[in-house]
Amino acid sequence: MANQNPTRVVTGEVRFSYVNLLKPRENQFGGEPKYSVTILLPKSDVMTKQKIDAAIQAAKEIGKQKCWSGVIPPVVAIPIYDGDGVRPSDGMPFGEECKGHWVFTATSKVDQPPKIVDIHLNPIMDPTEIYSGMYGRIAVNFAPYNQAGKKGIGCYISTNVQKTRDGEPLGAAAPAAEDDFGGPAPQPNVQAQMPYGMQQPAQPYQQVPPSYAPGYQQQPQQYDPITGQPINGGVYGI
Repeated sequence: MANQNPTRVVTGEVRFSYVNLLKPRENQFGGEPKYSVTILLPKSDVMTKQKIDAAIQAAKEIGKQKCWSGVIPPVVAIPIYDGDGVRPSDGMPFGEECKGHWVFTATSKVDQPPKIVDIHLNPIMDPTEIYSGMYGRIAVNFAPYNQAGKKGIGCYISTNVQKTRDGEPLGAAAPAAEDDFGGPAPQPNVQAQMPYGMQQPAQPYQQVPPSYAPGYQQQPQQYDPITGQPINGGVYGI
């Protein structure tokens, strides 16, 4: 069925960053938590970019009638940025993963959780399958707003997200423990401190195993390419 909503866009394949699709993320500036994801759209996908531009223009026309007193403001904030430029939050360059892409973030409210499916349209049940760096498609909706005198177009998750394939997880890896602390600390010679006759036969030194489960691998710290803030907690930004 053709899309009858001019402000709704289903993207081609994109890369996902700053993924909070399974659990709403608290707003560091206050307000209700929201589901969110940053979307990296390749500049080579001209068709999707044209659809987004048309949806934003349609949202402006809606804003003219419903939010902006019959006039489209001369400056309207839009939610899509050039990944070859600088982040709007701090003026610093976007991360390397954003080069050659259009970058935008979509959100949804707590009572509107995204539906996430795989390439075969089956629901994804394993939370470790959802992470920053994976590839997929997403349905988004653009809508006007007028908040505290700022007029713009927001981008919102329109229910459906599809993972198409795995990708290299995004984020800077935290330093290994041995890089910070060096080798294992020498064990004290308890035997030498015990009275003669109470000393036990010497046992070969065994390194104390790590406290986490066997096979555990430290997950890399992730950073939002738009806000520049670290992603805290869970698996890959969950």
